[in-house]
Amino acid sequence: MITTATILLSIALWGSLALLAHTYAVYPILMRRLARGRRLPMDRFENDVDLPEVAVLMAVYNEEKVLEETIASILASDYPRGKLRVFIGSDGSTDRSEAIVKAFAKGDPRLRLVGFGGRNGKIRIINRLAEGAASEFADPDKALYVLCDANVTWSPTMLRRLAAHFKRDEVGLVGAAVSDRVRDHAGIGDQEEAYIGQENVVKYAEGVLWGRLMGAFGACYAIRARLFVPVPVHHIVDDFFQTMACLEQGSDAIVELDAVCHESVSTDIREEFRRKRRIAAGNFQNLARFASFLQPWNSSLATTFAFWSHKGLRWCGPVLLVVSFLSCLVLAAIHPIHWLPLAGFAGVFAMAALDRVLPGRKGIVAKVCRFARYFLSMNLAIGLGGYDYLRGPRTSVWEPTRRETPLSSPSTGRKEARSKPALRR
Repeated sequence: MITTATILLSIALWGSLALLAHTYAVYPILMRRLARGRRLPMDRFENDVDLPEVAVLMAVYNEEKVLEETIASILASDYPRGKLRVFIGSDGSTDRSEAIVKAFAKGDPRLRLVGFGGRNGKIRIINRLAEGAASEFADPDKALYVLCDANVTWSPTMLRRLAAHFKRDEVGLVGAAVSDRVRDHAGIGDQEEAYIGQENVVKYAEGVLWGRLMGAFGACYAIRARLFVPVPVHHIVDDFFQTMACLEQGSDAIVELDAVCHESVSTDIREEFRRKRRIAAGNFQNLARFASFLQPWNSSLATTFAFWSHKGLRWCGPVLLVVSFLSCLVLAAIHPIHWLPLAGFAGVFAMAALDRVLPGRKGIVAKVCRFARYFLSMNLAIGLGGYDYLRGPRTSVWEPTRRETPLSSPSTGRKEARSKPALRR
């Protein structure tokens, strides 16, 4: 007999699964379809004399393994030398990071090291670097900040391609496309590469359709200096904050797929779990700060739809998974027809467990098991990040993710896996 409780449980089960399917599958596919054949406007800076001044802002803590290659790629950019300066803030580094920066600075006056005593956190360092860089711009209204991570190498034309879009006054932020720089992956490398590749496509589509990018990749993005908003020092994630603050001020945020930077994807699921848990706590901070974007009467319909589809539902993912599983469990005890979806849940859990106890396997089945474990682990990280957020204000002081040494290097001319993301345009 169908009861009110059965109906409500069925709505909870299939509604939760539908929302998960929307954010992880339907929305990315929809974005690809809608953006097919669309291009960003071609009204761009073409001459060196027209390009704006740029200040690169980078916070560093014990990054000696990757910092030299990153700095070399930045200084090798084909951007006009007189319009590029690099400000690197060392957050009390105890390794060779500061020595590496000083060695480069001796041969290139565009580079400046700013030391910070003790641990301050990335947010505080970037805010202070931005404040100092602003005082040196000849034309602050047109100048740009480029925020870049210490483990990201630039392609020679990346900065020029980012800056070119700022000819249009409505453009406030332009994100780079992140590309993996190694071919052979271990651990969860394939899963991370697939995730980043899809994110590049979805972010590009949001920009080309509406000018409403839902968060630039923190690896590297450019923003008008006059639109930069100092991030509250207790916040953890600055890239999403700056993107939404840009939209809040009425400017567009987009991604340029041809502005490519290279970053080795994570391969250790435990390291990535730690990183995503921390990012999730920061995302919930930003969700509270920019909650108005989730309300269509306070924002444009396109912005609200993109925010819910790309971010809001994913941050609700752990709750949706728990609600759907518990609803299915109860319904299976009421009627055998629900044993089928319950078997689906059991299959996903079993594949994740199999990947955990039998690592290093090859083949299609092994990849499916790895994706199952990756999906569940990252949703658990989001859930724990939400718990961390509810516990109270966090600190932006960080320990860098364990860096993977790439098998190849785009910036040094050795064998390179790919020069740009494998994206369907």
